[in-house]
Amino acid sequence: MITVEEHRDAVLAAVPRLPVRDVPLAEALGCVLAEDVTAVLAVPPFENSAMDGYAVRAADVAGASGQAPVRLRVVADLPAGSGERPEVLPGTAVRIMTGAPVPPGADAVVPVEQTDQQAGPGAGSALPEVVEIRSPAAPGAHVRRAGDDVTPGTVVVPAGIELRPRDLSTAASTGHGTLPVHPRVRLGVLSTGSELVAPGTPLAHGQIPDSNSVLVAALAETLGATAVPLETVDDDPATLRRRLQEALGRVDAIVTTGGVSAGAYDVVKEVLAPLGEVAFTAVAMQPGKPQGFGVLDHDGRGVPIFCLPGNPVSVFVSFVVFVEPALRVMAGRGTTAQPQTLQPLLVDATVAAGWRCPAGRRQYMPVVLDDRTDDDGTLVLLASPASPGGSGSHLVASLAEADGLAIVDADVEAVAEGDVVTVMMVP
Repeated sequence: MITVEEHRDAVLAAVPRLPVRDVPLAEALGCVLAEDVTAVLAVPPFENSAMDGYAVRAADVAGASGQAPVRLRVVADLPAGSGERPEVLPGTAVRIMTGAPVPPGADAVVPVEQTDQQAGPGAGSALPEVVEIRSPAAPGAHVRRAGDDVTPGTVVVPAGIELRPRDLSTAASTGHGTLPVHPRVRLGVLSTGSELVAPGTPLAHGQIPDSNSVLVAALAETLGATAVPLETVDDDPATLRRRLQEALGRVDAIVTTGGVSAGAYDVVKEVLAPLGEVAFTAVAMQPGKPQGFGVLDHDGRGVPIFCLPGNPVSVFVSFVVFVEPALRVMAGRGTTAQPQTLQPLLVDATVAAGWRCPAGRRQYMPVVLDDRTDDDGTLVLLASPASPGGSGSHLVASLAEADGLAIVDADVEAVAEGDVVTVMMVP
């Protein structure tokens, strides 16, 4: 057997980072930005009104008050989006809406509430001939200057971040419709086994629901990858070969589940081992001992393939430990120089109920976490097995209870109450 680190490092050394490509903003959420985004436009792009009201010359209304209003002739109407440029001459005003360009000659905006006109949608919609200004306005009042927020050439979103909704808004407002990103990984998901039927299907004797494809697809989506269902394949080598060949042109990586051990019908191993591109090995871990990994060639492009065991808990553990860090590298979310940064968060927890461990293999025990406050006020994180059956690879129904995977070294025979273990938090 090889160690977990040996298998993981071999995987990370082989997976490619996906080429950068420009994608529309609507497709960029969660992707890693490959280059700094610099502003093409100023924000705001032009001088505009911050209020609904009247654009005026500040000098005309310097003495305005409720007792001595200033009457100005209204010469135009400027809704937001208008391209008109009516000039504001002495003694005149232009009705203006929030966001509309401030017209030539005006240097201030008086809010409608400080005039004799009604405020609100539909109120006084007819353009008045004259407006009474009942408050002074200093030069620049309620005027947003062009470039107040950002000027062209400023870096507004730095390279290397996972794009958030507000980053996309910033990019759009500064003149960008597409962004250069490391694209989402298209992950082909393929379950094998003649015993598998679609979830929700009535079971005949010897059949079980295909929970693995649901599990892998959902795990991929939580990482920002795009799951590409490749359907379930019976234990038939010809069908598996055809399905893989059809998939290679439309995915960036593939995960198969089942068919990797030493059984007479282990179809994945039967089909892929003779090609020499996929290595099947035993990893010193429990669950998840049988593993396969390689890179398939498709028209000069390498497509990594992860061949995981068939038992659902083994699939879950194998995905978190091996597939997740590889997908992060492919999507530009980390580097192989620091593999620990590619895995989920690790926390320490105190064991609340002990369990046995397999000899010579690192154990990944699904655990439930609870808080306890000691007499001295110290907060203690407690870990208990998620299933009374332990870490058996078939105990999928109890997997929903788990908050994380307790990692127990291969030389530990048993974990006792009060021991401290490292827990890998899981989605």
